[in-house]
Amino acid sequence: VNKGLTVLFISHKLDEVLSIADDITIMRQGTTVASRKPSETNKKELAELMVGGELPKPKAGVQNISSKSILTIKGASYSRADGREILRGVNLELHGGEILGLAGVEGNGQSELIELIMGLEIPSAGTVEVLGLNAATTATREIRNAGVGYIPQDRQRDGLLMSAPLWENRILGHQFSEPMAKGMWVNKGSAAEDSKRVVEEFDVRTPGVNVLASALSGGNQQKFIVGRELSGDPHFIIAAQPTRGVDVGAQAIIWEQLMKARSRGAGILLVSADLEELFSLSDRIAVIYSGSIVSILNPGTTTAEDLGLAMTGAISA
Repeated sequence: VNKGLTVLFISHKLDEVLSIADDITIMRQGTTVASRKPSETNKKELAELMVGGELPKPKAGVQNISSKSILTIKGASYSRADGREILRGVNLELHGGEILGLAGVEGNGQSELIELIMGLEIPSAGTVEVLGLNAATTATREIRNAGVGYIPQDRQRDGLLMSAPLWENRILGHQFSEPMAKGMWVNKGSAAEDSKRVVEEFDVRTPGVNVLASALSGGNQQKFIVGRELSGDPHFIIAAQPTRGVDVGAQAIIWEQLMKARSRGAGILLVSADLEELFSLSDRIAVIYSGSIVSILNPGTTTAEDLGLAMTGAISA
């Protein structure tokens, strides 16, 4: 720009657009719907132009936290094969009807903690109990079948078969339970019908359920995964970066669905690097730093600055 070049800058990050662009063109479903000068608009107006109406706001509803523990982690530590300690004495408890946010700079043990919860790795010390099951001695399949929904942080690597149609992707992680399976066989008809339900309920933009997952936009891929993982009203949901890389419309839909699951009594572990998401959805926020839980914060009385300081290890409580 300083050399007199004209730059076409494409982004769904509204702060970025407002701070960099000289002129803003808003497109929706392949059509230009408006143009604005950054000085004449704001994030709210841009978001509503992008989705074609007022953004739905997540409704907290009546908080009805169960006395029953969904997830109990006591003194859990974990070391890699090379002896490097990743998690150190982690203690966490999550109840039904509660969203527990897990905040931290990426690479501080979040992924490894999820692996322990899902039974993919075994703690070197301490215990991890999920829905009454010892995760260290229970197969991941059994943990899933107990009523666990898992929204992975990388949708294309861990959440979808990109070269497979949507109806096959509906089966992933649920291939041993009805209606996805009939005995030992995959029930293609039921999988296709339930895929249509997910597409409709979660506003997944696709011509049909036989379309390959790779043909969908990132936001629609994410909405499909969220719809799949919230199907069957799971008791416990791990939502890892659930709105990463999606537009504001998809974000609003995903937030609303997570809040509905909370209202139904599900316990949700929300792992996110998005501070707005953590403050908007969480009932409590646990801060992880260098493999340890350094703070448990109340989002209603905590500032973004305090959370940021805790995430970098500057303060703890």
